[in-house]
Amino acid sequence: MFHVKPQYGEDFDDLATAPPAAARVFGDNLAAAAAYYGSLARDASIRGFIGPKEVPRLWERHILNCAVIGEAIPQGATVADIGSGAGLPGIPLAIARPDLHITLIEPLLKRSNYLREVVDLLGLDNVTVIRGRAEDAEVRVKLGLVDVVTSRAVAPLGKLAGWSLPLARKGGKMLAMKGVSVAEELTRDAKEIRKAGGGAATILTVGEQHLEEPTTLMSIPRVK
Repeated sequence: MFHVKPQYGEDFDDLATAPPAAARVFGDNLAAAAAYYGSLARDASIRGFIGPKEVPRLWERHILNCAVIGEAIPQGATVADIGSGAGLPGIPLAIARPDLHITLIEPLLKRSNYLREVVDLLGLDNVTVIRGRAEDAEVRVKLGLVDVVTSRAVAPLGKLAGWSLPLARKGGKMLAMKGVSVAEELTRDAKEIRKAGGGAATILTVGEQHLEEPTTLMSIPRVK
């Protein structure tokens, strides 16, 4: 159970905004997920990390959409979330899966500062923030090798594989949140994926029990 700090005296009933699926996905940690929703809806939107049109659909299109990728991650895994931005998918994943240790990697100072604020607010002791790019040598040294590398809307699949797979241990994998055109990207970028050490890719659908529009993942193992 996470211990959420009061939000500076503000009296917002963020729990009331949570759809029924949120209780199923987050369980005892629903309050932390609701506090994160509140931070995105107010603080992150004011800072320009979340577009104003996205606020009404934060739960379904962002928070739950990201949390359900935990269905594809083994128990107790180490995870690196690259290009974390406002914390998607890493923070919802950390709330839903406290057994995971997640490192958020974000190059921009204002965003990495925000991530640290959220981690502190939510009391996420299973989350670390590193400021930098996934391809930076310093980041790779700090991180070490992890079991799973996650990403969302960061780059084309081939380039993403070049950033993600070197961070995964051999036998680990990258999980990229992608749209329905992911099969086309896979065909187009197959050579780059192999060059990065990737093996046979699998397209996964997760969250079918919780979301009207389930999440599509590209899962690529590191084989060399």
